[in-house]
Amino acid sequence: MNHFKPGILGWVVGDHSAETFEPLWNIVSLWQCFFYVTDGWKVYPQYIPDGDQIVSKTYMTRVEGENTRLRHYLARLHRKTLCYSKSLEMLKYSLRLLIHYLKFWDVPTSARFIP
Repeated sequence: MNHFKPGILGWVVGDHSAETFEPLWNIVSLWQCFFYVTDGWKVYPQYIPDGDQIVSKTYMTRVEGENTRLRHYLARLHRKTLCYSKSLEMLKYSLRLLIHYLKFWDVPTSARFIP
C-alpha cells in the first residue's frame, strides 16, 4: 500500500509464513521504495534490507483500514458465516473483483449490454 493514497497495490492469499510473503516481496521489491513500514512480523527481516524497515503500528492504520473494508464487503472472509468459502480460487477471484471495483467504481464484464 502507498501510505499517501488509498487502495491496495499488491496482495497474496495465504498463511503467516515466509512462503506466503515471498511472492508479495517479489512484487514489492521492484518498486522504488526508500523504506518499508511494517508491523514487525518476524519474516520481514529475511527479505527487507537492514535499515529499510520501520516498525510502527501508527503508520499501519491505512493497511488495517483496507483490511477492514475488505472484510466488510466480502462475507467470505468471515469464517463463521454462511458465505464462507473453502475454495481458494473463488476467494482470489472475489478479492480481485472487489479491489478492482473499489479502485475504479466499475464491475468488469466480458460484454456490455445496451438496452
